Amino acid sequence: MILPFPREFAEDAAERSVADVAQARRLLASLAPGLAAALARRRQALAPITSAGDVERIDRADAAVELAYARLALRHGSWGEDFHAYHNEHHILEIFDSRIARLMAHVGVQALGLDDWLLLGLFAACHDLRQREPAMYSAGVGSNERASIEESFRILDLTGFDRRRDAAFYTGLELTIAGSTFDARPPAQDWEYNSVDLVQSGGALASKLDAKLDKHAPGWRDDPALRHALDLALIAADLDTANVAEPFARFVETGMRLCQEREMRCHRATGDPASALPVFGFLTDGQERFFFELHRFNSDLGRTAFSGAKQANAQPLRALTMALRARMAMLGKPANGDIVIDTMRELTREFESRSLR
Repeated sequence: MILPFPREFAEDAAERSVADVAQARRLLASLAPGLAAALARRRQALAPITSAGDVERIDRADAAVELAYARLALRHGSWGEDFHAYHNEHHILEIFDSRIARLMAHVGVQALGLDDWLLLGLFAACHDLRQREPAMYSAGVGSNERASIEESFRILDLTGFDRRRDAAFYTGLELTIAGSTFDARPPAQDWEYNSVDLVQSGGALASKLDAKLDKHAPGWRDDPALRHALDLALIAADLDTANVAEPFARFVETGMRLCQEREMRCHRATGDPASALPVFGFLTDGQERFFFELHRFNSDLGRTAFSGAKQANAQPLRALTMALRARMAMLGKPANGDIVIDTMRELTREFESRSLR
């Protein structure tokens, strides 16, 4: 470990239930056959920078992605009993199969080395493995992220990576996952959800990782491998938050999924009357604050690939939140959060329909 993390996050039931790649692949074959297609697309995209000697390393990386995907699907996704509307296996594919492909398309596959692309894929699969750890911070890194780092190291070990030979993968994965922490402010009393809350956050830790390393790992600037790992952490943070650059309806949908997850973590069902105002606030003021104040791209490659699409979403977002406020003012206080979410979906469809005319 580069940063001084307390190492205290033991294996949980999901990790023990999917203990190796063979178990993961048996589950994936019946429950998530689409992952194999995503891995195949990634191999094809990397072909221009792949030689015969690289195949074994790609195989190991693919196995790690499969194991991480299966565990998250069981722990917080569609295979298990603790479903998180945002932080689930779908979010892995959003980054692994969509945003990384967009990054490659904009900057070219030669912009990074093969191991860099493999590491970003590992980040996509591993960065949200844990979501239920008690909120504690060490060197600015949240407990969910630290637990995810520790589990991701065990996944690398299980899939044939070696901590000495492949040290760059372990270091890179540590810094990319650490940098995905959102610098959350103290939450309201009833909020359990406080390690990654976009409404109350100060942005991704990636932009401050250099200062954290200066404090906790002095001399790191003299190590080219660590400097490169920090560069990758900035790119990874941009991939993680590039929902702002998705096609507009998809961007809105990610916000609603995160809102639903937040309400669940606050122990409120969106069908309860108590959820009405929190959902309304999240989807209006919260979305605007995240988009216009808190979010920023940290890397040159991220800005190249995603900033134009984010800019294109700015005016529609302002118009949509204004329309939601107006609709709610006309209808009166909503009965629950579901009404707000349904209204936002309806307004989004209206916006999309007008844009196609």
